[in-house]
Amino acid sequence: MTKRYSLVADSLGLEPNLIAVSVAIFLMAFGENLWKQFVPKYLEALGAPVLVIGLYGTVRDFLDGVYQYPGGWIADRFGRRRALTLFVSLAAVGYALYWAAPSWVVVFIGLAFLMAWSSMASPTLFAVVGDALPQERRAIGFTVQSILKRVPIAVAPTLGGLVIAAYGVRDGVRVGLLLTLALAVLTLGAVSRVRLPLIADETPTNIVVVWHSLLTPLRRLLLSDIFIRTCEGLVDVFIVLYAINVIGVTAPQYGVLVAVEMVTATLVYIPAAKIADRIGRKPFVIATFLCFSLFPVAVVLASSFASLVVAFIIGGLREIGEPARKAIIMDFAAPPVRARTVGLYYLVRSLAIAPAAALGGLLWQLAPHTPFIMAGIIGMIGTVIFAATVEERYAG
Repeated sequence: MTKRYSLVADSLGLEPNLIAVSVAIFLMAFGENLWKQFVPKYLEALGAPVLVIGLYGTVRDFLDGVYQYPGGWIADRFGRRRALTLFVSLAAVGYALYWAAPSWVVVFIGLAFLMAWSSMASPTLFAVVGDALPQERRAIGFTVQSILKRVPIAVAPTLGGLVIAAYGVRDGVRVGLLLTLALAVLTLGAVSRVRLPLIADETPTNIVVVWHSLLTPLRRLLLSDIFIRTCEGLVDVFIVLYAINVIGVTAPQYGVLVAVEMVTATLVYIPAAKIADRIGRKPFVIATFLCFSLFPVAVVLASSFASLVVAFIIGGLREIGEPARKAIIMDFAAPPVRARTVGLYYLVRSLAIAPAAALGGLLWQLAPHTPFIMAGIIGMIGTVIFAATVEERYAG
């Protein structure tokens, strides 16, 4: 049994630090996804108009950008365990503010704290994979992280939708937030088990030096990724509104749609990562970018719950090349500045796409389907840029 467990653990890139981090990812994802998909409806219930809901997406993307590099700096400067402890604690403050919010304004204040986990912690989570695994096993390492992040998404939104159906949007979301606070406390225990040594800089490194260290293939990936995430950002906060307000599905049905998306993603993760580590990562990244482009178009073409199921299956297939994309980033990151390289990459990407959600709100006012069609066009541009500019030898 022990030998069999060792073989499975080795095959999946499981190592004590990765296990600790993966448990943390699972717990935080389960808690957040009890209510996260319904935040636009929560804002609506608190009196926010559509433009404010769009602005929420823009502020979220802006914070996602500006938090990334500081998060990477903290992780490289103070170590992975201390950084993760700080980020979970700050996120817990955000959950408490969301719960107590008497109006949508307080939700925006809470967002500044809440994003510490989803944004500041991201470079640290990347760096743990880079620290703990060799290059040829990083795609599977990211796959395990992604699965443990998304398995809860297959269950939690449905539970959250049922609670909302029973208690209403405000009280239902607040019940989920209380559970999330409890899970954040458990997460602090998980991250306390991370034991990774600091890799010191031989020379002082600032953000300009880190930028110049980014190789050309990584910059080209970043450019294409900006187009793809602009595609996502135009419609991300409006998908739940389109499904519930325009097509007419219920909150529990929307939770089921999210579950369909996450089950699809989970089923393709491991085989895709294994093949990507063997034959090269570029085809899988292209497949991911194509699905990002097709998903908003599929949503706007849907007219019923059944057709939305098809759209959300396409949404799940967006993850088929995500571990491969993350592994490419990690391959080009020097060990002493691993977390900062990831932080800088996501800083640039998130700042570039920050206006997308607000623009989506403006396009929604023209007609609800308009931002979805525009998103599909922009996504296809990003797909072509990656396919044409990043050579296979740099994505293999």
